[in-house]
Amino acid sequence: MKLEIKDLHVSAEDKEIVKGVNLSINEGELHVIMGPNGSGKTTLAKAIMGHPELSVTKGDILADGKSIVNTKVNDRAKLGIFLQFQNPVEVEGLGLMNFLNAARGSIHSDMQFKDFMSEVKNSTKKLSIKEELVGRSLNFGFSGGEKKKIEMLQMAVLKPKLAILDEPDSGLDIDAVKTVAENINELRQKNKMGILLITHYSRILNYMEPQFIHIMKDGVIKKDGGKDLINEVETKGYKL
Repeated sequence: MKLEIKDLHVSAEDKEIVKGVNLSINEGELHVIMGPNGSGKTTLAKAIMGHPELSVTKGDILADGKSIVNTKVNDRAKLGIFLQFQNPVEVEGLGLMNFLNAARGSIHSDMQFKDFMSEVKNSTKKLSIKEELVGRSLNFGFSGGEKKKIEMLQMAVLKPKLAILDEPDSGLDIDAVKTVAENINELRQKNKMGILLITHYSRILNYMEPQFIHIMKDGVIKKDGGKDLINEVETKGYKL
C-alpha cells in the first residue's frame, strides 16, 4: 500500500492541531516521526485511522491513490491500515483470544483457524508474552509493557499493509524494546509492510533501519532526513 498525506489539516473540538502535513509512505518503507509533546504526532496517527472525534478540515489522505477521508475506521482496517495505540484500553469481559479471532475473521476471513492459532502461538513466543495473558480479558490488569506487546500480537495476526505505531517503546524495559523492534522488523520484511513509527526516544531505532526521519513541531513537519538526523536531535534537541 502507498499512503499519501497531502496538506492535511486536522482539528479537535474546533482547535487546529495538524496544520498542513505532507507525507508519502511506500510499500515496505519505515518512516519515523519524532518531536516534542503536543506537536500533533498522535493526532496525525488517529486522523489516518479515522478517529471520529477528529475533523479533517483541509487536505487529503490517499491509500493507493484513493481518498479515505470519508471512509469509516473498520473499512480502513479492511484496506490494511493498522493503528497501535499509545495507551491501549482495558476491556474487562472481552477475552483476548475472542477479540483476536473476531478481528482476524473481519480482516482475513480466508485465514484458517488452525493457521490463526499457529500465528498466535508463534507470536506470543517471539514477543515473550506470558501464556496466562492470552486467556484473560483484553489488556485488563496488564502492565504498560504487556499492553504494548499485545498490540504487536494483534499486528502479527492482522498482517496489515500499513502500520502506524504510536510510541511502541513506551513502558518497555531495555530487553522488551529489543524484542518488539525485532518483531516489527520481521513483520515489515515478511509482509512488505509500510510503517509510520512515532517515538520520543531513539533507543528503539538502535534495532531498526528507518529510511526516513521526520521532525514534527507545532502541527507541521519541520525537517526531514535520514538516520543521521537522529544524532542531530540527540545533540541539539528539537531546536533544529
